[in-house]
Amino acid sequence: MKVWIPHQAGLNLIGELPSDVTVEVVEHADRLPSTGAGVRFWVPPFLGGTDSTALLRELPDLAVVQLLSAGADAWVGRTPDGVTLCDARGVHDPSTAEWVVSAILAQLRAFPAFVRAQADRRWAYDGFTPTDELTGKRVLIVGAGSIGTAVRDRLAPFEVSFTLVARTARPEQGVHGVEELPRLLPEADVVVVLVPLTDQTRGLIDKEFLAAMSDGALLVNAARGPVARTEALVAELGTGRISAALDVTDPEPLPADSPLWTMPNVLLTPHVAGSVRGLLPRAYRLVGDQVRRFAAGQPLINTVVDGY
Repeated sequence: MKVWIPHQAGLNLIGELPSDVTVEVVEHADRLPSTGAGVRFWVPPFLGGTDSTALLRELPDLAVVQLLSAGADAWVGRTPDGVTLCDARGVHDPSTAEWVVSAILAQLRAFPAFVRAQADRRWAYDGFTPTDELTGKRVLIVGAGSIGTAVRDRLAPFEVSFTLVARTARPEQGVHGVEELPRLLPEADVVVVLVPLTDQTRGLIDKEFLAAMSDGALLVNAARGPVARTEALVAELGTGRISAALDVTDPEPLPADSPLWTMPNVLLTPHVAGSVRGLLPRAYRLVGDQVRRFAAGQPLINTVVDGY
């Protein structure tokens, strides 16, 4: 059985595999290590997007696609019948949660403004103090999966209160359904969006969603760019009524002429929440476990169903 992975480092990180498993590295789609025949398990590049799906045509014996991303939106509906699609749920929990906490603190404590002042060699105490603070804030987490739970756990020491929202309500866990957002949004100081991109979540952050947020609230999008309608986002942020921290945009890369680049109430990073040094060790622990499960005929974990 052949397994294709996208990183040379993965050979040393994947762990011990059965003797009949051959692992080959595919760093570039135009330089394949062998014919695609016999490849049963494929790990596409991290954040490869829909371009990577073209290689599916070269893999007639494929049985499993194991993603390195938590989101599977680029692959849902594109994998052939009979091929199991798995995501990297859990791998990105620490890094994405760190980004969310960092972004919230940076915006509330005015770090972007102080960085701009530093670039101008300007002592800006009088211009930006007193800053806001995280302590005591009401945080609404839209997306109560593993990353949302990791964000909640990391924010808990800051003495904030939480409201969690998922696709469907889980009353026994205190999780609200997404249909309750119109009532919950006005009550939040910080709104963190961590949902996968599906037909149901595309455009979730629209004009009505933004208008329902309270004055002075902070929107944090660490989900996918198309979860937000860019025109509505630009219009609402342009008023200065709310602020935002965005790791994702629509489109990506964000065009140089987008107003989001220069808005003083927007913190923008180029989809980096999961791009940390610890990614590959965590990712290939999952890959190795999945290959061993597949080789032994055991059920795989993290299988994608209905886009999740």
